[in-house]
Amino acid sequence: MNRQPEKEVMDGSAEAAAYAAADFSAVNDAFADRLIDLSGNVQAAVAVDLGAGPGDIALRIWRRRPGWRIVAVDGSAAMLRLAKEAIDKAGAGRWIDLLEADALASGLAGGTFDIVYSNSLLHHIRDPLALWRSMAALPKPGGLLFLRDLCRPATGEQARQIVQNYAGGESELLQKEFFDSLLAAYTVEEVRSQLTSAGLGRLSVAMSSDRHLDVWGQMGGV
Repeated sequence: MNRQPEKEVMDGSAEAAAYAAADFSAVNDAFADRLIDLSGNVQAAVAVDLGAGPGDIALRIWRRRPGWRIVAVDGSAAMLRLAKEAIDKAGAGRWIDLLEADALASGLAGGTFDIVYSNSLLHHIRDPLALWRSMAALPKPGGLLFLRDLCRPATGEQARQIVQNYAGGESELLQKEFFDSLLAAYTVEEVRSQLTSAGLGRLSVAMSSDRHLDVWGQMGGV
């Protein structure tokens, strides 16, 4: 099945609200646990969350590692309004900073982050090499890069079954967004090719569930 791109930013209030209201606790916990596992026993770090959405993953990571400083970046003002509400409610404003910016041109200083991570951003991007290069510029030498995203199924029917299995109880809007995202996602083989083209072939790529792929590794230096 050929990739079918979707829009790059979920900037509508209805979309943002539907996304924030959905129950992503299991997948977001799994993401946070995987990132913590990859980072080892690091208790103090400066991290950047690219495509942070309503801030749920940043908060889950902060609860696991309260000594981390996190810059949560998203291009959607509607998403960041929801993120601010959640962060303020949790009392995490001292540790999580919000930045409204395009992940491809965040304006953040390169080579300054211990950890660079992203969840469910890649499938929104029409120029994946630009994202990989932007991500690769942010970590310090030896810094960790971790990305998790959807993986495109072989057929539309498989995509519909995944939506039913994991979002059958969610709103119609969210189910449609999920289906469109599956069709817009890249395959493991496509991501490997992207990484090679971006000079990041040393990074590891593998399926992490029946619908997700992971990319991870240290950047330069050690």
